[in-house]
Amino acid sequence: MSLKFTDSQIQHLMEYGDVDWSDAEFDDAAARDKEFSSQYSKMKSANDKGLKALIVDPHNDLTDLANKIREKLKSRGFIEVHTPIFVSKAALAKMTITEDHPLYRQVFWIDDKRALRPMHAMNLYRVMRELRDHTDGPVKIFEIGSCFRKESKSSTHLEEFTMLNLVEMGPDGDAMEHLKMYIGDIMECLGVEYTTSREESDVYVETLDVEINGTEVASGAIGPHKLDAAHDVHEPWAGIGFGLERLLMLKNGKSNAKKTGKSITYLNGYKLD
Repeated sequence: MSLKFTDSQIQHLMEYGDVDWSDAEFDDAAARDKEFSSQYSKMKSANDKGLKALIVDPHNDLTDLANKIREKLKSRGFIEVHTPIFVSKAALAKMTITEDHPLYRQVFWIDDKRALRPMHAMNLYRVMRELRDHTDGPVKIFEIGSCFRKESKSSTHLEEFTMLNLVEMGPDGDAMEHLKMYIGDIMECLGVEYTTSREESDVYVETLDVEINGTEVASGAIGPHKLDAAHDVHEPWAGIGFGLERLLMLKNGKSNAKKTGKSITYLNGYKLD
């Protein structure tokens, strides 16, 4: 009868490495435990070397990716904005996030009128609308910052994550082609191959989804659509959002987005304790 690694052993191995050991089989407990000790020692040693190398050559992949995206979007004429993390219940309602919406249960409420933002969209609508009155050309804005959702346990989801949202209102040309161009820009900054597919959406009618190796990393859309009137927006637009930790997880072959996100346990993918 063959044995597999225990749940505890797999957890320890996955903390330091990214190989899925759940299917590994052994003739007996002694062989299993010997292999665990060997692999764990190798992974911890490699992890410690990685941390030492990081001290010698300081960098952070999340910061580096965000900065590459900033420079690319600025070269396209986008303005970076920084909007409040606190959002009102009324602002969420304009996005149809009311008590009967599935996302409502994922919102971190501060009190009965305010919450931590689960997305940038409601704030970007406001900024986009106000900037519209100051130009005859397109309005191009983006934000990179923390968003918050109560997520179930998943290797690809975090309760605090870094979201990139970009939107162009009044594009000079076909909005869908502009959306595809901006997707290409972000993927170029990341340096990975990707695919896109069009999907039906209850809110946006149709979305342009982005996948890396079969994992969805973004949904883009074009307007106008039914949410726009509540924000006094009537022009065509193109917009999309990416979770940066998930992008890095896939690019760097990490087993969990926790290794690429904000953490006091991991630093640039290396375990600290």
